Amino acid sequence: MADSAIPGREATSEPPPPPNATSARAQGVGTEHAARSGGNAKRRAKRILRFFSTTLVVAGSLALVWAVVVWVWEDPFTALYTHFQQQRLAADYRKTVSHARPVRRLTRPELLPATLAREADAYARTLRTGHALGLITIGRIGLKMVVVQGTDESSLEKGPGHYVASGLPGQGRMIYIAGHRTTFLAPFANINDIRVGDYVELDVPYGLFTYRVVRHYVVPATDLDVLKNAGHEVLRLQACHPRFFATHRYIVDAVPVSVTLPGGARYRFGGEGSTHVRRQQAASPSVRRQHTRRSLRAASAHAGS
Repeated sequence: MADSAIPGREATSEPPPPPNATSARAQGVGTEHAARSGGNAKRRAKRILRFFSTTLVVAGSLALVWAVVVWVWEDPFTALYTHFQQQRLAADYRKTVSHARPVRRLTRPELLPATLAREADAYARTLRTGHALGLITIGRIGLKMVVVQGTDESSLEKGPGHYVASGLPGQGRMIYIAGHRTTFLAPFANINDIRVGDYVELDVPYGLFTYRVVRHYVVPATDLDVLKNAGHEVLRLQACHPRFFATHRYIVDAVPVSVTLPGGARYRFGGEGSTHVRRQQAASPSVRRQHTRRSLRAASAHAGS
């Protein structure tokens, strides 16, 4: 009876599933899950790609806006630093001028070259890198700033810098001054606007020197010949060219025209490479002092503009 059915109940046993049915269902579920996972991964990749694309577009737009701001108004952040440094340098230069005891007048004009050379040599011994050397004024580009001794990175962040191996006004050598074009108040931003015949003034404690521009040109950044002494006095201004790049140097050369001594006497030089000097009508000492004070005020105002 063990093999007989239970009385009153029909046999309801189902046939077992085919051997591969369970694995097929599991495989189907796995395939569907993999498809969903693959779709999610693609969507995540697209979102990440869209995020980075948007970020790059925004960053590029901001960089373009910043470049325009620097081109038109110069870098405002570095300008604030240079403005502060120019104010400090102007105050230091006032003290230097007030304590200076230069030759105020000459008995004969022919004594001027030797006198200026002697005064310049004495002043050179007092100069320190990063400190004020004098005042530069270029009317064409509206520049009135304190010149810093040195062309190292730190000095040029304070204003136009004087190359220490070059000469000083009155020494009969090349005077080399460099400046930034886009940052740190960009003193030489518009150096390319300077024209032949324009005047450049350098005010140092022993005299106010006026130079006339005779040429401007561009050289590769690797050209070191521009640093060599020209054999006569020439004021050489330099800035990177073109703006935002440093592949070349824009150079402006100017030759001495005249000097006004602290005592007010004004002497005119004979021309490029000439040591001939003739005296012009003397100005009063107060005129010379007023010019220096005006230049200092203008330098401070320029730094704040």
